[in-house]
Amino acid sequence: MPHSSDNLTEGGIVSKLLLVAGPIIANQIVQMVYNMTDMFWLGRVGSNAVAAAGSAGMFMWLSWGFISISQMGSQIGVSQSLGRGDKKAALNYFQNALSLALGIGLLYGALAFIFNKQLIGFFHYKEADVARNASIYLSIVAVMMPFSFLLNVFSGSFQGSGNSRLPFLVNLSGVITNVVLDPVFILLLNMGVAGAAIATAIGQAVSVIVLCISIFGRHIKPFEGFRIHLRFEKKYIVQILKWALPIGAQNLFFCFLSMLTSRMEVQFGAVAVAAGKVGSQVESLTWMIGGGYGSALVAFIGQNFGAKKWPRIRRGIKLSMLIMFSWTALITIFLFTGGGWAVSLFLKENDAIALGTLYVHIVAFCQIAGGFESVCAGAFNGTGRTMPPAIVVIVCNSLRVVLAWFLSRTSLGIAGVWISICVGAFVRGAWLVIWYLVFQKKLPKGEEG
Repeated sequence: MPHSSDNLTEGGIVSKLLLVAGPIIANQIVQMVYNMTDMFWLGRVGSNAVAAAGSAGMFMWLSWGFISISQMGSQIGVSQSLGRGDKKAALNYFQNALSLALGIGLLYGALAFIFNKQLIGFFHYKEADVARNASIYLSIVAVMMPFSFLLNVFSGSFQGSGNSRLPFLVNLSGVITNVVLDPVFILLLNMGVAGAAIATAIGQAVSVIVLCISIFGRHIKPFEGFRIHLRFEKKYIVQILKWALPIGAQNLFFCFLSMLTSRMEVQFGAVAVAAGKVGSQVESLTWMIGGGYGSALVAFIGQNFGAKKWPRIRRGIKLSMLIMFSWTALITIFLFTGGGWAVSLFLKENDAIALGTLYVHIVAFCQIAGGFESVCAGAFNGTGRTMPPAIVVIVCNSLRVVLAWFLSRTSLGIAGVWISICVGAFVRGAWLVIWYLVFQKKLPKGEEG
């Protein structure tokens, strides 16, 4: 079992959930601050700079589809194994996931570095400077991508054990570095988009250094007997892929289909792209926090699933639904009343601000559904049933692209693209809630332990 303070199978449910979710959510907030800082300083350069960094960032987001395979495989394997009291299996899942991450990370980073121009060419930018700067940004951040893969496996293993504090501190160190260096490289050294990429790469390097100092210097481990070795054992690799391939596929499809949506935005100009990127960062108050809470649920559900504490699982989901409803209701109100003001902090052109405000007003209608989606996805993934969220995401986002294509060709224009985003998110949340409630009825009743 994990350390008593990280054992999620006993004690108050809300306190245990917040113990794990707190650092993960804080981590997401820190990441959101980093993204917004990037947008803020690049916004001083102009909308074209924001569009360039945002487009290159899509391929960093795309990498998450591959990262999540090893990270979630490690998190599910570690949490369920520790729930059963099997530390050896937990260690094996981590070590095999680490090997998988290293191989995929090296390949992805190399491809992004070598083919950066061809990849950015996917968006068909009319503005040559946007395409050029996006290619430069991607080639720089590609160098550190393998380290991002490895860092997330470590995060998965710690979070699976119930300790989300170290991953937060590691990421915080990198983000603080990035936030400090952004204005220096972007404005002071007049490097623009390339400066933002260099600051990102340096921040990633700092995170790696802090992790190494923590693991090797201070001997901080997620559980007793934890060791860093590379293993490639068929039994564990197959199980990791069985759990995590649907999650990876869902993230890949989500990002790729979002890239198709972004490509539709390009036809309305770089200003529309910049407005959408900034609007999505303001909206991330929901999906980043929800994603962080969902990750905590994977650990909570995983440990209790391994320990067969069914009533505790049901109670945890009910409380999580209430927590996320309260949060997303507040965000909905904020997007309607203060969303335009938030957009104006990052964009200086009046037409860009107007479009960004329109974006946040449209997507305000799907925030509560998005929060419920995060809870149900985390619940499914914690039990190892990763296929339902994948099916829902892939189907709904595929239909979203079709709807966006149709609506963008009507008098709605760019608003039609954003309406499709809102509709897709609403349907995803409603469908996944219904599916989980049906699944939960099939869980054993059990006795409270």
